[in-house]
Amino acid sequence: MKEVRYFYVPDAPQSDCLPEEEAQHAIRVLRMSEGDSIVLLDGEGNFYDAVITATDKRSCRYRILSARHEDKYWQGHIHLAMAPTKNIDRTEWAVEKATEIGFDELTFLRCQFSERTQVKDDRIERILVSAMKQSKKAQKPILHSLVDFRDFIQSQSSVRHKFICHCYEGEKPLLRDVLPKHEDALVMIGPEGDFSIDEVRMAESAGFRSVSLGAARLRTETAALVAVHLMNLSNQI
Repeated sequence: MKEVRYFYVPDAPQSDCLPEEEAQHAIRVLRMSEGDSIVLLDGEGNFYDAVITATDKRSCRYRILSARHEDKYWQGHIHLAMAPTKNIDRTEWAVEKATEIGFDELTFLRCQFSERTQVKDDRIERILVSAMKQSKKAQKPILHSLVDFRDFIQSQSSVRHKFICHCYEGEKPLLRDVLPKHEDALVMIGPEGDFSIDEVRMAESAGFRSVSLGAARLRTETAALVAVHLMNLSNQI
């Protein structure tokens, strides 16, 4: 039995050639050739069964045989906003695993205690695509560039269910107990040094609800993954 190979082609129906990076992977790494079957994903819920029609050193052409749409297996819109970690490898790991679990939107935050103030969007985009293909997801999460904390919370005024996770003492319900079923939800995760008290107050004033992820103190990337998993489970059909 031959393994099915997946390729990300945003404009699959309008094209007949794999994007350059995908073509190079198909030709040089996988050694694929004319007649081989492939599956294309457009990141918007559609799969296309196709066959390779021609290859050369730089290109890989295909012909679509059939198409099918696949809905998400969760309802609502899952949005994770997180401060990237000082060690970017940990953030990249969290992005990969969150995509495998399933979520819709990712925003990186620049916070008062952030130790990393730059993120390479193209690198994160490649991780999103790779994880989408590996986990056979029909949808690719939307990626937003790094944004200042204040600007972000001000831009989310229309979001109904929004939460901020932090380690400060006080009455905080567990996120799992307050997540709405089958509705949009946004969760913010802070940097290694946590959100500042001023940021927490600012978020609460903007309608965010302070919540806890449990008794354990979690690293940023672990907290992000727990939050995505909880949101995904609460929205599964």
